[in-house]
Amino acid sequence: MRQLSDGFWNFRGSFKIAGVLDVGTQMSLVRRANGRFLVLDSYDLTPEDRAELQALTNNGAAIDAILNVHPFHTLHCETVHKLFPEARLVGTRRHREQAPHLRWQDGVIEDAATQAEFADDLAFSVPEGVDLVTQDPSVHAGSVLVRHLRSGIVHVDDTLSVLEAPGVLGKVLPQGRLRFHPMLGKALQQRAGAADAFARWARQIAGEWSGTPYVCAAHSAVRELPETGWHEEVLHALEAAEKTLAKHRARHG
Repeated sequence: MRQLSDGFWNFRGSFKIAGVLDVGTQMSLVRRANGRFLVLDSYDLTPEDRAELQALTNNGAAIDAILNVHPFHTLHCETVHKLFPEARLVGTRRHREQAPHLRWQDGVIEDAATQAEFADDLAFSVPEGVDLVTQDPSVHAGSVLVRHLRSGIVHVDDTLSVLEAPGVLGKVLPQGRLRFHPMLGKALQQRAGAADAFARWARQIAGEWSGTPYVCAAHSAVRELPETGWHEEVLHALEAAEKTLAKHRARHG
């Protein structure tokens, strides 16, 4: 467990592809303005992290809700729900479809009405022009981005990533800038204007969430940013994706 501010904690975990390549995963804990807590995403914590989280939240009694914000991060939802059964369990439509036996709350996190329930503490953003769930299950570019209002920290799964060298090299080599998901081209909606909608969304979030001090990215790392870092790096990521967007425009208009 890593505390990034007086109201935000991030947990880094292991997730191996084919049991070999560890691409990592994450979960975050945020303190609400009323002193209670929200969990972002689900992960089967280590015993040490679990003990720290329980101590911080009165054995989970102070956790109001578990918000699962990436439709393809479903593996540990049941584990965390069992750990904190009294907390509201909120997910995307795909979460509900993949685990219909769990006690999901009404409403899904990609909808504005559900997001409004947590608006005193969190800002949400869903990329425009992108399918949250595509027909190809390997395309994970769409997600619901979350920003903790009190700390300004962004929690994001897959849509944005932090490039970092693996293993011990990551401790000595500098991190790369933020990047959009490499399968963005396959996630863009197959319609005219989708590429422009995505670009417009990226520029908007670069400005509205300017000043973000940290980005917690699921399959990479936590990136600490300077004052103008979020604005500059999101725009740089958009520039790096321009060939993908141009190809989409050429095909769909």
